[in-house]
Amino acid sequence: MNTKLIMTLSAVCLAAAGVAFTFLPQEIMQYTQLQANHPLFFLIQVLGAMYFAFAMLNWMTRTALIGGIYNKPIALANFLHFFIAGMAIDKILLANSEQPLLLWISGIVYTLFAIAFGLIFFRNPAALKK
Repeated sequence: MNTKLIMTLSAVCLAAAGVAFTFLPQEIMQYTQLQANHPLFFLIQVLGAMYFAFAMLNWMTRTALIGGIYNKPIALANFLHFFIAGMAIDKILLANSEQPLLLWISGIVYTLFAIAFGLIFFRNPAALKK
């Protein structure tokens, strides 16, 4: 499995979300029709910081050997993040399909990354051909 591609794609997606959540929390709350209040504003910015930090982790390790026993904490952290968040988003979508398109896209992206990181975590890395 091409872990460099998966790590790069996840880093780009998480960085985009991180920057948006950090610098555009009011606009995100308006788009999602959430009532503006200070604790939620703060939590969205903290979530953005977490996304950006995860993006940097994935970007810095994109060329490393990942899978099996190699970089297991990174593979596990990514798998758990995408699996748990993906299940939460999918649960909302299954309960009410009248959700915004952005939530549907997020659900699909999270589910695909959860599957990819699950395969990375539970399989040994492919042998490199020289």
